Amino acid sequence: MHENVWSPWRYAYLQDLERRRDAAGEGPHEAKDFLATYWASPNADAEHRVIFRNEHGIVLLNRYPYANGHLMAALGEAQSTLMAYDPQQRTALWALVEIAVEHMQRCLRPQGINIGINEGRAAGAGLPEHLHAHVVPRWHGDTNFMSTVGEIRVIPSSLEDMWALYTAGS
Repeated sequence: MHENVWSPWRYAYLQDLERRRDAAGEGPHEAKDFLATYWASPNADAEHRVIFRNEHGIVLLNRYPYANGHLMAALGEAQSTLMAYDPQQRTALWALVEIAVEHMQRCLRPQGINIGINEGRAAGAGLPEHLHAHVVPRWHGDTNFMSTVGEIRVIPSSLEDMWALYTAGS
């Protein structure tokens, strides 16, 4: 039997996005596409925590990780749904996911990996206008008292240190 584990911090993050959009006078679908900004700024890859880029897209650290070392893969061209991309683009997106997994396995040696896409706001997409894939490292016991009862995540490494680990020797 499965039990529900609530993650209200994620909803609070999404609500804060809405609050910031409203305060800036932007509509719900006019939020700044940070992935497009990162794609267009290869000279700022270290600042944006991009660990890999090719002619199709980027792999980067998630600034709001579910777990230490959480990566995202995105194509440079923004589309809101998977099927809006042509078959070659979908192949390129999956290749970026594979690159993220390879980096993660080599650098972190997790005991498991979650791979997922949140398509649309109702599915939890924080940036619904630019589809991206999440690659999340998992370890036995990584959901503990702090996250399930304390309603807080403990991320034991800084983004800077994690970026350095992922990019060392690349």
